Amino acid sequence: MKIMIIRHGDPDYSIDSLTEKGWREAELLSQRLIKANIDDFYCSPLGRAKDTAAPTLRKLGKEAETLDWLQEFRGTIISPYTGKTRISWDLPPVLWCSDDRYYDIRHWNEPELMTNGNSLTIFKETTDGVDALLERYGWCREGMIYRGGDDVTIALICHFGLGITVMSYLLGISPVVAQNNFFLAPTSVTTLVSETDSSGHSHFRAVCVGDISHLCMGGEPMSESGLYPHFEK
Repeated sequence: MKIMIIRHGDPDYSIDSLTEKGWREAELLSQRLIKANIDDFYCSPLGRAKDTAAPTLRKLGKEAETLDWLQEFRGTIISPYTGKTRISWDLPPVLWCSDDRYYDIRHWNEPELMTNGNSLTIFKETTDGVDALLERYGWCREGMIYRGGDDVTIALICHFGLGITVMSYLLGISPVVAQNNFFLAPTSVTTLVSETDSSGHSHFRAVCVGDISHLCMGGEPMSESGLYPHFEK
């Protein structure tokens, strides 16, 4: 199985759509995706993701199924600096880098910072959505591995935080590490493929993360939307 996790184009958050640059990115992305032999498309319900998918779907004469859990990762924490609710990813490093539990796939969810908001609830909503989708194709999770199913290629057109979370779950990486140490540029493509042993047990391997070769080939510079030179507390 091949899973392509695709972030939306350069966003105009004020109208939940794309900037002019984002539309150019979506067009270049479509030139790549129409050659990728994708069996099924799944899309976030948010406008910027739907607009990113539109050129590809139009060229292929296909439709994408909208899945609510593919919208941007909505997990929140309570900031110890301000006492206010904020997103649980893109955290100032001082909040997590000194606690080894955040680096551990089995213990990242234990610190108070992860339990004082709804982040764990949204994480479970996301991972339940991943497993339900894969079960459609016969891929059943057993602990940290899967029982192999259909040999298909699917595309998830979604968002930075959500895409990183899906990737971390399928690869067995702490989502705190993944959400804070990886960057997925607008219209980047992250590709995971399954590997199955002789007993039918499978896992997923990343063959590329955040690839923007379609932009490079089209002479379009990478958008830095989502890269923060200064962290908000």
